[in-house]
Amino acid sequence: MATPTTRRGFLTFLVAAPTLTLATDMSAEALPSLPAPADIADLGDVLILAGTPTANMLVLEVTPEGTVHFQLPRAEVGQGITTAVAMLVAEEMDIPVPDVRVSLADARPELLFNQLTGGSNTIRSVYGPVRRTAAAARARLVAAAGEEWNLQTSKLTTKNGTVVAPDGREAAYGALTAKAARSTATVEAEPKPESQHRVVGTEQSRIDARAMVTGQLKYTLDLDVPGAMPTVVRRAPTINGSVRSVDDSVAKAMPGVLAIAVVPTGVAVMAETFGQAIAAKDALRVTWNKGTVDELSDPDIKAKLRAAALPFVVPPLLTQHVDGEFDFAFVSHAPMETNSAIADVRADRAEIWAGLKSPIVAKQTIAAALGLPQDKVTVHVTQGGGSFGRRLFFDAALEAAQISKAMRRPVKLMWTRVDDMRHGRARAASHHKIRATFALGQVLTFEHRVASVETDFRHGLGEILTATAAHLPVAGNLGFAETVFLTTVKVPYDFGVVTQLLNEVPLRMHTGSWRSVYSANTRGAEEIIVDEVAAKLGKDPVAFRRESLKTARQRAVLDKVAAAGNWGRAMPKGFAQGVGFHDEYKSCTACLVELDARDPKKPRVVKAVIAVDVGRPVNPLGLKAQLLGGLTDAISTTLRAGLHIDKGLPLEGSYSQFHYARQKDSPPQVEIHVMPAGGEPGGAGELGVPAAVGAIANAYARATGIKPRSFPITFPVDFDPFPR
Repeated sequence: MATPTTRRGFLTFLVAAPTLTLATDMSAEALPSLPAPADIADLGDVLILAGTPTANMLVLEVTPEGTVHFQLPRAEVGQGITTAVAMLVAEEMDIPVPDVRVSLADARPELLFNQLTGGSNTIRSVYGPVRRTAAAARARLVAAAGEEWNLQTSKLTTKNGTVVAPDGREAAYGALTAKAARSTATVEAEPKPESQHRVVGTEQSRIDARAMVTGQLKYTLDLDVPGAMPTVVRRAPTINGSVRSVDDSVAKAMPGVLAIAVVPTGVAVMAETFGQAIAAKDALRVTWNKGTVDELSDPDIKAKLRAAALPFVVPPLLTQHVDGEFDFAFVSHAPMETNSAIADVRADRAEIWAGLKSPIVAKQTIAAALGLPQDKVTVHVTQGGGSFGRRLFFDAALEAAQISKAMRRPVKLMWTRVDDMRHGRARAASHHKIRATFALGQVLTFEHRVASVETDFRHGLGEILTATAAHLPVAGNLGFAETVFLTTVKVPYDFGVVTQLLNEVPLRMHTGSWRSVYSANTRGAEEIIVDEVAAKLGKDPVAFRRESLKTARQRAVLDKVAAAGNWGRAMPKGFAQGVGFHDEYKSCTACLVELDARDPKKPRVVKAVIAVDVGRPVNPLGLKAQLLGGLTDAISTTLRAGLHIDKGLPLEGSYSQFHYARQKDSPPQVEIHVMPAGGEPGGAGELGVPAAVGAIANAYARATGIKPRSFPITFPVDFDPFPR
């Protein structure tokens, strides 16, 4: 229902949630596998279920100028959700997309579990509620025009932000907003059927693109908060080390230094400029207590992971089999914008600005740390310069609040690139054992055992899983990690008896969900084994996948990529094609790459063809950007990018050392084919990585004859590490 606010504004605030019904098409052929938990209800379904009671508490305002403002309770970190939401609003209200302004809502505790951005879930979860909110707003504007003209609303239409009468009279939304705000009439509104969509499903450039490329977009450190001065932190030489003693006599006397304070994460320095703050930080003389993993380096961690891998159930006694073991290194999220936050903490209140994907938990945690009531802490969500899972955590916001309290003044905190790579979150290292048994041309069993360093989920997801535990399609008292694993990772093939098990090693390191969480490594490794099983059976990799996939939808995606990529064409020596497939979050994709591995130590993807079915793409151009980003992440982490752990600290400290793909590493030719729309939107943000990981690794094996087992494939310490 519409709630009147001021005479100048029209506000829609919906609180009635509809009943949500979840269903998945699970057809099977050949030797069928039982549905995996993720086939029945995936993590996205869980997030939607948890958010259902508050899903429609959305705020939409129509101004007298006719502009529509929508407050999105999610975080925009480059994935394009503000553009997609603007399209949904524009579609339902019959207005041009540029007339919609989408802002990021402050932390709203009343939303409970409905302000977490992750799990490729944003468009899946807001598709219905946003459309219903916009449809209600349009209906109230039409009703206001009907009252003014004494006409039945059924006689009125809308176009380009106006209500139109049968006789040609028009009334702009802006002219009707005050009347609509005052009206107490009951209106009925239903979103348009998809068959009438004219905006949704068309390619739309990002609404923030011009601001991005011209430097006008405001990120956290661009904000001008009165009194907030540049601040950095001197951090321990190992993960989770703490300050034992500090001599700041030299640093205090340096130009521009304003304040120095010891906080739980190190020694904070505030100065007139960031350059002065960094110089003073480096001049501090600090002795440190030990961290939590000081004695551990890569070989030690690998040994722990191999020991933790659970055993196979099926002994390969009477059947043929393929076994494979794989190691994946730690990987930094490495967003372009490092951790940053602004905090203004007073005795009785606090105000925080940061790019946050779980702002409600951030607000709660910061309030507890400061000893303030939650309603005295205001958390503003700013646009983030990349995340890939990193901004699910609010480390910088909490740290900035602690520094502001200690210094008794506002702070503008920046993590340096070295800080971000060495002390920021990372994808956990993992070890994988896979066994496939087969006979008479068919896979009989497929077992995958994953041992991973523990992934930290203390950013609100744990509470969501607890709240929805009774609805989860898994039995027993599973931990958070196992639940996430089972509701995201699944084998898309009919491979007989399939088991996928996770065991985590509880090392106290800074880990976090990295794009695709467990799927990038788990499904990437499985796609390698699929190729190797096909070879054992004497079958073509694409043909074998096609006969094993569970659904016609999946086969159509694979067929598309094989045809568009000209699978099987002759390649020069040292070149090869590779293919991979992935299904997750009600979407599926196939990736075909061509790789130049004439120098096996310097492989390069020279072409990529991707096909994708996400159900109903809201913005196909944004979808293609997501898949291109996933491809680039896969190229990076499969071939060169990772973190070396040495005596309790990553060695990498910059982009020059963490070898993420550059322009020269990117394929000059990329084709992305979006399948025809049908049904509701599936997830897309994480979808593109796993299939590409498998495709790249398989191309490398075909080009070189070397079966890749450790990732990234090329991983030397070819740099001089920064001082600790």
